[in-house]
Amino acid sequence: MPDTSVISPLVVRLGGGLVLDKDTFSQPPGSAIGLQNFEPDINGGYRRIRGTAKFNSNIVPQTASSGETILGIHIYSNSVIAARGTSVYKGSNAGSWTSIDSGRTNAGRYNFENFNFDGTDKVIFVDGTNNASVYNNTSVTDINASGAPANPSFVTIFRSHVFFAGMSSNPQEIVFSAPFDETDFSPSNGAGSIKVDDTVTGLKVFRENLFIFCEDSIFKLGGSSLSDFAVVPVTRKIGCIDGNSIQEIAGDIVYLAPDGLRTIAATDRIGDVELGTVSKQIQPRLENISKDKISSLVIRGKSQYRLFFPTNAGAVASSNGIMGVIKAGEQGGVGWEYADLVGIKPSACASGFISGTETVLHGGYDGYIYKQETGNNFDGTSIVAFYRGPHYTMGDAGIRKMMQRIIWNYENEGSVNSTVKLSYDFGSGETPQPQPYSLAVGNSAAIFGTSLFGTATFGSTGIPLVRQSIEGSGFTVGVQIDDASGSPPISLKGYQLEFTPGGRR
Repeated sequence: MPDTSVISPLVVRLGGGLVLDKDTFSQPPGSAIGLQNFEPDINGGYRRIRGTAKFNSNIVPQTASSGETILGIHIYSNSVIAARGTSVYKGSNAGSWTSIDSGRTNAGRYNFENFNFDGTDKVIFVDGTNNASVYNNTSVTDINASGAPANPSFVTIFRSHVFFAGMSSNPQEIVFSAPFDETDFSPSNGAGSIKVDDTVTGLKVFRENLFIFCEDSIFKLGGSSLSDFAVVPVTRKIGCIDGNSIQEIAGDIVYLAPDGLRTIAATDRIGDVELGTVSKQIQPRLENISKDKISSLVIRGKSQYRLFFPTNAGAVASSNGIMGVIKAGEQGGVGWEYADLVGIKPSACASGFISGTETVLHGGYDGYIYKQETGNNFDGTSIVAFYRGPHYTMGDAGIRKMMQRIIWNYENEGSVNSTVKLSYDFGSGETPQPQPYSLAVGNSAAIFGTSLFGTATFGSTGIPLVRQSIEGSGFTVGVQIDDASGSPPISLKGYQLEFTPGGRR
């Protein structure tokens, strides 16, 4: 038998996500210096994301000759509401789009909120230019009563009142309706207004309070009616740069501040609010974001937050985004792990439930509505995904490592056609670099009711370990896996590098 006594192993358990603020010697084990379209898997490791496809093959109609983007999208009553140009439409995953409102001149980005005050499910929407409007699944009614805000940008429901903010005439004011009546703004019936000393950028209800996000501060409104509503400051040191980044996820609120993503976490002590930055490890990704193109959503089943910030508005131009996943820590508590999201370019997005199924949607700059988390490509375009690990010294940067083998641990949902590349000495041109190796598996483990005989391995539990002999040597070694094959997702769990120590330099 061959002598393996001098072979040393390095086991890398993948986890930690994209980390851009550490050097080679302090990089957390299993983290990534490059992680594109591989999401931090809630079951451990990194999983290549699903693709996108048109939710409806029909384009949302234009109201002008060209250039109109999707200004807003929302899930309401098992249907999808989409705004484009001067009109608002309703549709499903088949058939043509039906106009429910028109004549909305110079509309900006839309905000929506579902509510039910009188036994009828309704949705209220605002666009920053026109009056707020209410749709009851039959007709649209504009809210233009005396005292109603003329052109609100933000809307939410709190304590059975409708709250509006972001009016151009008074950007520091919050106006609310009478209880259980979205059209009544009479103070004698419980309506009113509140003013803060900063420009409002978003509203979000969280537990027992309405949080008022501003450019340089955050406030919270407590109480239950006009008689006891009270505003107190949360912080006057940091604000929210764009209300379209605000989302509730896993019992918390996340939003984009000038210094990165932050959370508002209410603790067990009533009124004690903690502010924390959760994105220091990916800070370079969040610098110089163009806030007028920001959109975000949550995928509840994955505890995942997606933030999109395309660099420009063209239908085919570049796209940028990040995925943040909340994961439980080994020592208790929770932490955030991130990855780059490239290839999806929303002008607006939303997630919610249609017929009891969580559905993730976005509106494109091309006028179509797309469904995320479906298929294995971006509506016909390949998903370019890669994991790039840090360069490992195996505990001693002065010893040359002569590599023998890499053993992969992964889970696959179908055939695998990826490539593995090793990089020695940070890719130095003075060190021979080997060609990429193929990581390919033809059949996946069978899933009862869906798998076909001859195309899956029945009775299998997957392929937990794949061994690959490798060549080359160096003082450091980095591992990269690339996947643009169009195959079903693969979830990378970890790998073991086997090497024999060489000479010291």
